[in-house]
Amino acid sequence: MSRRSFLAGSMSAVALGALALAGCAAPGAGSGVTRLKFYEQKQEVIAYFDKLLRQFERENPGISVTHDSTGVIAPQFVRGEPADVGCFNDNLELARYISRGQLGDLSTLPSTATIRPDISTLTDQYATYPGRTSVLPYSLAAAGVIYNKKIFADHHLDVPTTWTEFVDLCTELKKAGVTPIYATDRDVWTLWQGLFDYSVGSLVDTGAFFKKMNEIGTDVGPDSEVSFQKTLAVPMERAKKISTFFNPDHAVRGYADGNLAFGKGKAAMYLQGPWALSQIALVDKDLELDTFPLPVSDSAGDRQVRVNIDLGLYIPVATKHRAEAEKLVEFLMQPQVIDAYNRENLAYSTRKNAPALKDPRIAGLQQFVDGAAFYQGAGTFIPTSIPLGNYLQTAIRTGDFDSMLVQLDSDWRRLATREATR
Repeated sequence: MSRRSFLAGSMSAVALGALALAGCAAPGAGSGVTRLKFYEQKQEVIAYFDKLLRQFERENPGISVTHDSTGVIAPQFVRGEPADVGCFNDNLELARYISRGQLGDLSTLPSTATIRPDISTLTDQYATYPGRTSVLPYSLAAAGVIYNKKIFADHHLDVPTTWTEFVDLCTELKKAGVTPIYATDRDVWTLWQGLFDYSVGSLVDTGAFFKKMNEIGTDVGPDSEVSFQKTLAVPMERAKKISTFFNPDHAVRGYADGNLAFGKGKAAMYLQGPWALSQIALVDKDLELDTFPLPVSDSAGDRQVRVNIDLGLYIPVATKHRAEAEKLVEFLMQPQVIDAYNRENLAYSTRKNAPALKDPRIAGLQQFVDGAAFYQGAGTFIPTSIPLGNYLQTAIRTGDFDSMLVQLDSDWRRLATREATR
């Protein structure tokens, strides 16, 4: 099962989950009790959030909360029945509702002032609405190169800090008969999340790049100020080289295969995020791992980690229970609540002065998160109607990344033309 499928789940599973969770409101709730709807995206944390919501009900006896998990936002807004509080991945889907002004302003909430400004800025890269703080970043996931510390030690290898060091390390591992990087091309999201995003992120300011791409729109191409084929040419040279260090059967391996194989020590490195660590631990809980940012420049100071706002809180304008919804948001934003959630899920709290994470498997990323040496993945700025993952599959198989970039420019112009004629 791919991570995307795991997070989104099947529609039938969501429906069953909704029926089951609908019965979780405070016992004996009757007249005079305000009922809130809380929707969150990650099915793997349903039980975790449900405990928090029951705690909130105990502390606020006049409010009961129905908890639902869904991978999509649109249906609730189309029906005119959005959740009173949403907790979703901050991405292009959520951006549509931000730009349309359908999410309320949270700027006056006390917790808003506790968010790190450099993390708040990430939400603005997708969309903004004038005069509003539409989303409060709740959880920051950081991803890089997970590596097997024993394999590195056995071959007397240091963590690479430059592109040249990284290529030399992979070459040495390959000569020693060790698979340098385990890849899982069958699940295309793993290609754009890892190979594509990591190769672009430390060489290109992704937020600025896509802002300019949106401005240029229908004129994007080889002669425009920025374009896929011009701006991403060097990053894709890096991606092409990296793909030569993949396991030979990468084309037929999926995410679950990768977690199993890496857990069994069949590769030195894995281009994945913290979500994979719990799955790897099921194979070998004692496997010593750490994570470093992929260096794609020969300047060590250019290293950055890929991040995404894994969850962000919002209150739709349409809610009939604004005051109660704000209470729930403030409850979830309490330091002991938000920090504990992120610690449990190997993510970073978005609060100023949040404690460092202690898990050694992601220790190598802490300094980069602390110093805001991070970027949002380029793949997250590309609409799903452009099949980036499939293009990457073809580029890896043929070695022709240049044609992929030309195609991406063409697709970008097509979508810009469609938007312009609406």
